[in-house]
Amino acid sequence: MNGRPNSWHSTTSRLILIYGALFVVWGAVLVGVIQWETTRYLNTVIDQMLQQRMHYIASTDPARLATTVDNAAAIDPHGIMSVGLFDKDHQPVAGNIDHLPTSLLRDGQVHLLRHGLPRPDRDAERVRARGLATTLPNGDILVIAKDISTIDGIGAIIRRALLWGLSLTIIPGLLGGFLLRRGPQKRIRELQEATDPIRQGDLSKRLPVSRRGDELDQLASIVNTMLGEIERLMNEVKGVCDNIAHDLRTPLTRLRARLYRAQQQLDGEPEAALVESCVVDIDEVLTRFRALLRVSELEDRHRVACFDEVDVGQVLRQVHEFYAPVAEDRGQTFDVEIQPLAPVRADAHLLFEALANLVGNAIKFTPTGGKVMLRASMDKRGPRVDVVDSGPGIPAGERDAVTRRFYRGDNSRTTGGSGLGLSIVSAIVRLHGYGLDIADASSSGARLTLYCYTPGPDDKVGTCLSRTVPEVTPMTV
Repeated sequence: MNGRPNSWHSTTSRLILIYGALFVVWGAVLVGVIQWETTRYLNTVIDQMLQQRMHYIASTDPARLATTVDNAAAIDPHGIMSVGLFDKDHQPVAGNIDHLPTSLLRDGQVHLLRHGLPRPDRDAERVRARGLATTLPNGDILVIAKDISTIDGIGAIIRRALLWGLSLTIIPGLLGGFLLRRGPQKRIRELQEATDPIRQGDLSKRLPVSRRGDELDQLASIVNTMLGEIERLMNEVKGVCDNIAHDLRTPLTRLRARLYRAQQQLDGEPEAALVESCVVDIDEVLTRFRALLRVSELEDRHRVACFDEVDVGQVLRQVHEFYAPVAEDRGQTFDVEIQPLAPVRADAHLLFEALANLVGNAIKFTPTGGKVMLRASMDKRGPRVDVVDSGPGIPAGERDAVTRRFYRGDNSRTTGGSGLGLSIVSAIVRLHGYGLDIADASSSGARLTLYCYTPGPDDKVGTCLSRTVPEVTPMTV
């Protein structure tokens, strides 16, 4: 997980976007309320004006009503305030309304004209209008209407003001938010860089703590305390294991020497076979102790400074030469296929040891007549080495566990070994920052791939860095 986080997925960025969205929504709601209240107020004023005009004209002497209607229409030639008088047959008598609005109720109340009202100054273009109609005592119908398109214009002005206001507010706000989030993002990057060696196994590292005393510093302090306790416990457990292995190795070596001398003295005696089996068992215990101490050395000692350019192909040829006689004695086919490879920065002895352990395990678990293939090729990012065998393979559920100390899978219960071979490989891989992948072979068996480069976040391989490495001699466990 070496990739950097997307800055737009950060909490600061999300808060900026959320606050910006809330501001926009709140502004839209506010403008909507203002527009609605303004429209309601203006409609109320227009309704009162229409009611007053209707009361004034309707109370005119019936003999002078038509003249009054024409005079009212002449005062407003643009038809903003329209007046019309119609007879019982809905024919126009006076005013500037040519047709009786059929949808307008004649109840003396103001209504919105659903089909609008034609404006004489706009080539009879229909505009939104409010009006009222009433039936006079003589059966005539008096209609008064007013153009309310100006209210729509006021609403448009309010909306434009909102748009400009939001633009002049949000753009500087987003710019300010972008600048403000750079500080936390920088802190996060520093923390992530500090955690890289910790994730790679260096528990002596700590997260940086600034003088701000903010939430990130408080969290870093808590994590540092946890790391200190974990480091102490790990060192105690590891020290106990190492001390046991180291302290028992000397008396066991002495015991082996005494048994060996006894075996020589009992040459030809029936007890010689029993003593020989005891020597073999002690050798197995000593081998496990050496492997355990070897893993501890790889995890504790620094050797990165000794890295140099290494020819992976040359190391592979040495491994093949070392194990070819072993495979031949077991009746196995051991082939090697090496393509041109770029050099890598590594410790040649450790790289040989890791590859030797992989090949040794493949030979150990491949039956007689089986095949082991050692193949090297170039990826886009560097060399990769595949060790493929025709053995029983490694079940998917055990692939993460086989690199742990002393783990023995179900397929390895009947074979010799200590369960530390892949632990050594894993420690060397972590030290170099390489990748190790365990999968099924194309036909049968297992395929173990060593990526001689640091895998990226999209590479589906296990990788971590270690801080320790010792002088080594090839040893397969």
